[in-house]
Amino acid sequence: MTTQSKPGNDLTKGKIFGPLVRLALPIAGVQVMHMAYNLNDMFWLGRLCIDALAASGIAGLFLWLSVGFMLIGRVGAEVGVSQSRGRGDAGAAYRFSRAALCLSAVLGILYGSFIFFLREPLIGFFEIQEAHVAADTIAYMAIMAFGIPASYIAAAIDGTFVASGNSRTPFLIGGSGLALNMVLTPVFVFPLQMGVVGAAVTSVICQYIVLIVRLVAIKRFKSRPFEVYSFRANLSFSNIYTQLRTGEAFQILKLTWPICLEHTLFPLLTMVTTRFEVSFGAFAASISRVGTQVESLSWLVGAGFGAALTAFVGQNFGAGKMERISQSFRYAAFFLTAWGVIVTAIMWFGGNAIFAVFMPRHVCDLQMRSTFMAHIRILAASQIFANLEFVASNAFRGRGQTVPPSVINIASNVIMVPLAYALSRTTLGLLGIWVARSFTTGLRGVCAFLCYLRMHSKRSEIAKSP
Repeated sequence: MTTQSKPGNDLTKGKIFGPLVRLALPIAGVQVMHMAYNLNDMFWLGRLCIDALAASGIAGLFLWLSVGFMLIGRVGAEVGVSQSRGRGDAGAAYRFSRAALCLSAVLGILYGSFIFFLREPLIGFFEIQEAHVAADTIAYMAIMAFGIPASYIAAAIDGTFVASGNSRTPFLIGGSGLALNMVLTPVFVFPLQMGVVGAAVTSVICQYIVLIVRLVAIKRFKSRPFEVYSFRANLSFSNIYTQLRTGEAFQILKLTWPICLEHTLFPLLTMVTTRFEVSFGAFAASISRVGTQVESLSWLVGAGFGAALTAFVGQNFGAGKMERISQSFRYAAFFLTAWGVIVTAIMWFGGNAIFAVFMPRHVCDLQMRSTFMAHIRILAASQIFANLEFVASNAFRGRGQTVPPSVINIASNVIMVPLAYALSRTTLGLLGIWVARSFTTGLRGVCAFLCYLRMHSKRSEIAKSP
């Protein structure tokens, strides 16, 4: 079969800022849609009861944990396809896309099975004080497990589109899924009286519908990355062995294992700090759930813009155009710093409105409102630095250098747990846990940004030396 890339997606020529922003905004839009899925659930579950909000929040930690494995396919496609296209090798780009898709399907099935069959002991780890909250959490996670394979495969397909310079198609498909989710969720939660389970069922239905559309898109849409795309896989032992030993699958795993470790360890450590929170009561997990979702305004847009930077750097790195990489890095740093300032302002000054929207049953509870306000302002303090982390980490990834940012992230996350425990034992109490999270978020942002600047400075000096 002859593989041919579709034209018009070359990021190695022409202006930089305009194409970078045009590529980034739809990706950021897709990321915001992922947040909107969660906010939609929170909006309706918060009107059901605060315990329903806590149940979805605790189960959501295991969905967050799944992101580390999901990124194997997504980042593998983004880097492998973008660098291959930058070198003008359409065949390699296609093979990387196929390998990323197959890896994502296998990993999605394995992880979905893991959290489905072990959901009770996994939720038991948190020692939830309220029995009905624990039961709702287990039920929510059991259903959401069925959607894991769909989200993994969808991420790999989106990575292929983005790496090929097309972020508009994933955005439009994701938008349709969000619209469907917003319509179905209140119906399943209230008229059908399914509560927490209804929110989970809606999410899974929407995930599979948009997956089908994505599969059609990469094979049939006019804006597809390749002229021909086949979903058939050679499952012979010799082919699988070759792929895992020397093929594109091996290269993807070699490239992405630091990212997988980083994004797996962070949720695991956050689960430990969540257990610290739950010891203060289920209300603490509910507050944390809302605050984290609002904070995701920062990291979802940052991750979206970062994905665009990965594709842009990847294509230009493959083409050997280093000056374009430097300019794109500066533009991304400026854009995301500005976005960090906006998010900080929203979180610092908009806490009362956020509390009223997502926890309306507790508007008159002055103590809970005060705790929420303190929580969201603590998180606000680190948002600018968190955005700078996305700039540096994704610039590293576009070059195929995944180890430095992952080492920085893992080190800061390991520090978070003992710091959270120590501060929770002081007069800060529950607030001490959130101070530890915000501090380590800021720390890794500063370290990652300075590390990239230092690396870039050294390479520039080497390039200038005779």
